[in-house]
Amino acid sequence: MNAPVHVHVSVHVLPEAIEAFRAATRANAESSRGEPGVRRFDVLQDADTPTRFLLIEVYADAAAVAAHKQTAHYATWRDTVAAMMAEPRSSRKFVAAW
Repeated sequence: MNAPVHVHVSVHVLPEAIEAFRAATRANAESSRGEPGVRRFDVLQDADTPTRFLLIEVYADAAAVAAHKQTAHYATWRDTVAAMMAEPRSSRKFVAAW
């Protein structure tokens, strides 16, 4: 079954890295939105704790998730933000319940 996959990525960045993280993540999100299998790519910043971000990504299927991980813009983002993390990022994948 080729069901859409929703990915939630939780990121906690160092306080001094907030603006650099926002810039790198904006570039990645804008490029990601142009991928054929990406249905949605939102970046949210916690209103109460500005060092915490949530990336909400929706892909056409699992193959689109895998294809995203192979893009140059994802690799650039991953490598650029690695040193900005206050802790390792985490992600969870979801599919529709019905």
